[in-house]
Amino acid sequence: MDIRDPSPAQEVILEVENVSKSFPGVKALDNVSFNLRKGEVHALVGENGAGKSTLMKILSGVYQADEGTIHYKGEAVTFRDVTQARDAGIGIIYQELNLIPHLSVAANIFIGREPLTQFGTLDEKKMNDDAAAILSRLNVSLDPTIRLNQLPVSKQQMVEIAKALTFDSEVLIMDEPTSALTESEIEELFRIIHTLRDRGVAIIYISHRLEELKYIVDRISIFRDGLSVSTNNYADIGIDEIVNRMVGRKIENQFPPRQSDPTADKMLEVRHIVRAGILHDISFDLYRGEILGIAGLMGAGRSELGRAIFGADPIDSGEVIMNGSKLSLRSPSDAISAGIAYLSENRKEEGLAISMQLAENITMANVQGISQRFGVLSRSQETTVAQDYVDQLIIRTPSLSQVVKNLSGGNQQKTVIAKWLFCNSKILIFDEPTRGIDVGTKYAVYKLIGLLAQEGMGVIVISSDLPEILGLTDRLLVLHEGHLAATLTTAETTPDEVLNYAAGLGESARNGARISDQNLTQTRV
Repeated sequence: MDIRDPSPAQEVILEVENVSKSFPGVKALDNVSFNLRKGEVHALVGENGAGKSTLMKILSGVYQADEGTIHYKGEAVTFRDVTQARDAGIGIIYQELNLIPHLSVAANIFIGREPLTQFGTLDEKKMNDDAAAILSRLNVSLDPTIRLNQLPVSKQQMVEIAKALTFDSEVLIMDEPTSALTESEIEELFRIIHTLRDRGVAIIYISHRLEELKYIVDRISIFRDGLSVSTNNYADIGIDEIVNRMVGRKIENQFPPRQSDPTADKMLEVRHIVRAGILHDISFDLYRGEILGIAGLMGAGRSELGRAIFGADPIDSGEVIMNGSKLSLRSPSDAISAGIAYLSENRKEEGLAISMQLAENITMANVQGISQRFGVLSRSQETTVAQDYVDQLIIRTPSLSQVVKNLSGGNQQKTVIAKWLFCNSKILIFDEPTRGIDVGTKYAVYKLIGLLAQEGMGVIVISSDLPEILGLTDRLLVLHEGHLAATLTTAETTPDEVLNYAAGLGESARNGARISDQNLTQTRV
């Protein structure tokens, strides 16, 4: 992956002046200014809740500013809705997919703009041909007739990008577009970004993965607590300074130091887990106080293994033994009763009830814990429990009645953790624990995971972020195509060794074989 070529200064196409926006209990933007030039990639970074997404929603017509002005192509504008902004040439790709699972790839790309025959009926052939053409531009090998819900998240993300590119946008906003992509898919996306920039398209790029910015970004603006802190040429500012300005303090180390070591007490024994075509005879142990990592390339079976232990996916054979007793895991409720919790990589769909209040989300998996006689819920107990976890985990919210969908990604993740802690879970399985979370909140989640292990819990971390999994764990399982390729002591391994085992090179991983010379802080496994 090449470092991006610098872009020459171009005329300003979009300018934000002194914009403010408030919601009940929160001032999301406070007198913010920002400008975007034609033919540049402008990164917008900041912690969750810094105001980035609010500004993008104002620019794309979802919200309207309370104060301030926006000039687009030299004229003052106020977009009343998304359609008006899109028709003016401002497109947005959201981090959360905005697609319809039961429709085909082509139907999703052209939804609302389907080509018609002369008789007014759907011209399915043209729609599929046009979809194939745009996918070809992305170098994505994908059947446009396949139903979306048959695709992995990474391919669905590429469909979202393809849909956005069908509009002739002069300004394109990308909100965490690489969060679910593989390394090769990221390279293709970056190639498309370079192509669009060279054609004069102005791109606002929002990402928490700061190391990837050097490949595409011309300028960078940093937001903190609803304020615009600074704007710089990317070449003139380093990663450490970006982080310092984002969080308002220095973070000396990316990962907090471990305070304790695992014991010799086995909490969990997984024996010969088999799921036909997915998991092949996997066995391992988890010790009290241990943080055990699971790594592997996309499709290696990482999440499937976590879901099998949680009872969410059926297995064909094998055993899960906890504290010496064999478990019968026919469903997640069996795992929860045994003290096993699973924090899904897709927290909004599988970890939270996003339209419910914060307090309700924290207590919903253990309503018995706030029930009085005859099963009547005690709202006062619910409030006490929820407030205790909000204080312990430092969940930033204006109130316990805040609807969870209005919380930042980091605070949503902390809410899921609070839910499982209230269930008295003894083993926590984190699947992509910091996906979509900013660098400051990542540190807080890492610290919390370490504290949970220190208190005697067993923790499993599934992650595609290699530096994350090497920085957090005590031991590491590496999967390759559903097989356990290696069990490694984290302190004694290297990124190259993990990558080679993940690629199926086996013992050659220990003999100096290499599959990559790229910057490993950027590597996904």
